[in-house]
Amino acid sequence: MRLFAAVLPPDDVVRELDTEVAALRSLPGADRLRWTARSGWHLTLAFFGEVDDDLLAGLTGRLERAAHRTAPFRLALRGGGQFGHGRALWTGVRGEVPELRVLAGRCEAAAEKAGVPMGEHRRYKAHLTLARSRTAVDTRPYVTALADFASRTWTVAELALVRSHLPTSGVPGEQPRYEVVARRPFGAAG
Repeated sequence: MRLFAAVLPPDDVVRELDTEVAALRSLPGADRLRWTARSGWHLTLAFFGEVDDDLLAGLTGRLERAAHRTAPFRLALRGGGQFGHGRALWTGVRGEVPELRVLAGRCEAAAEKAGVPMGEHRRYKAHLTLARSRTAVDTRPYVTALADFASRTWTVAELALVRSHLPTSGVPGEQPRYEVVARRPFGAAG
């Protein structure tokens, strides 16, 4: 099963972001982007890819230990940027980002210890993907429009293990579907 660890923003923050994205989608050329479904918005901590069923219990247990070692921390969504010369548009994160990075590292280490092949390590960049494109798109108007965006600050108190169901219909624009398979509350004192 295709899995990743993530932080899920609360519903009211998702609604704030949804209002901002609606304005972005009204900008000229917005139809050149594939906008991610609001139901799939998340901050990826570690992407595990296809995980063999026999590794799932070990991974889940190690993620639970990683969550237990983590104290709640505060984040907000803020601003925007792009990756890959306009192939991905995102909103960023502010607040206790160092704690988020530590949690991402713990999730990656948990996977490695559980025997999940992690491939090449990349420096963690906290973001929530809003849209993608198969070709380069000038995202400057969207990044500029996102410059003043800031959600309310919330307390992150759990990590989620999420299953990704890739599109299978072949219908253009079909979105991946995400299913939370486990939630692990933080256990360390704040």
